[in-house]
Amino acid sequence: MKTPTNGPNLDSEQKEQLLFVMLVQQHQQIAMMGLGKVKNPATDKIERDLKSAKYAIDTLNMLQKYTEGNLPKELKDYINQTLTNLRLNYADEKKKGDDGGKEDKPDKND
Repeated sequence: MKTPTNGPNLDSEQKEQLLFVMLVQQHQQIAMMGLGKVKNPATDKIERDLKSAKYAIDTLNMLQKYTEGNLPKELKDYINQTLTNLRLNYADEKKKGDDGGKEDKPDKND
């Protein structure tokens, strides 16, 4: 089975960086589904679930925290930009309500 990370032209560092980007993208997709911004591919419907969105954002925040000082500038900028975008979208969805104010704000990097 051919995957994006087993191509002959990538060295081990490039493969790891690609895997990191893919991991961030997976959690970004989960968050965007939870925010009701994209369709859930399993149901082909827009489903708003702020709790799952918050979990995905918090997971990326933890990943950012634990990789601090170990990422190339491009990957650091990528995860920062992704988290900023998700936090802004989350705040926008929280303003809309519909969840009874049960959700917490995603953690920010201290």
